[in-house]
Amino acid sequence: MTETTLAHLNSCSKADFVAALANIFEYSPWIAEAAADRRPFAGVSALFTAMTATVEGGSDKQRLALIRAHPDLADKTQRAAGLTAESHAEQNSAGLDRLSDAEYQAFEQANTAYRKKFDFPYIVCVRRHTKDSILADFEKRLPNDAKAEVAASIGEICRIAALRLDQLVKGDDPLKVHGRLSTHVLDTHGGKPAAGIEVELMELSRLGASRVVARTVTNHDGRTDMPLIGGRPVPIGRYELTFKVGAYFAARKVAMSDPPFLDEIPLRFAVYEPEGHLHVPLLVTPWSYGTYRGS
Repeated sequence: MTETTLAHLNSCSKADFVAALANIFEYSPWIAEAAADRRPFAGVSALFTAMTATVEGGSDKQRLALIRAHPDLADKTQRAAGLTAESHAEQNSAGLDRLSDAEYQAFEQANTAYRKKFDFPYIVCVRRHTKDSILADFEKRLPNDAKAEVAASIGEICRIAALRLDQLVKGDDPLKVHGRLSTHVLDTHGGKPAAGIEVELMELSRLGASRVVARTVTNHDGRTDMPLIGGRPVPIGRYELTFKVGAYFAARKVAMSDPPFLDEIPLRFAVYEPEGHLHVPLLVTPWSYGTYRGS
């Protein structure tokens, strides 16, 4: 996507407007065409509201065509044939381009069961999920009836569109589509923020390899210079945050056992609000530690 501004979209030709926004909704430029006639927009949120109103006001045939314009998740044949750049990036963000054999088999079975029942692809906003939570969502939605799944699919398509629009268009009143995951380490033995502690965030997986999301070091305030995850939704799923505290206390000449009682501290937690702020702090001494759910 080539970034543009709302001011440009408000003033350009209808053809240029449609060309810029044609794939905010997958292979469905008719939505951008309808929105073009409602210009000018006071903010990005107003533009998004106009586009979603077009979807909501569409015929059953149009809405079903919009659903069927989307690819199956983790489908090797469709990836080889060519996804849109947006779908490719979105699926890669959740690691769907590097599944284990067990994960690929689980996705293939889920896709097949879902298509057999509903005759359209399962759709979820993958930027809000991990592989595990997508598979869990498959199981949760499969018992639904077709009417419920059409509504759920349209809802997820609008979530996808919101993130695409946020990435593409800059202007007033941006969409509230980002979350944040942060941490803070307090040395309760020394009574001060713990600077210089190495931190690693891992996304955990039940069927495949866990993957590193972030590696960083705490600053003078015991925090990280940037959020562990920020500028996007925080994907629903299970995580492990590891703090290398042994080296920190050794560097400060704190008397410790050899080997140290606490060397690397892993904290496991889950994310369930992708657009929220989840703060996972650590309060630590050479012999004890604690945490809590902050925000």
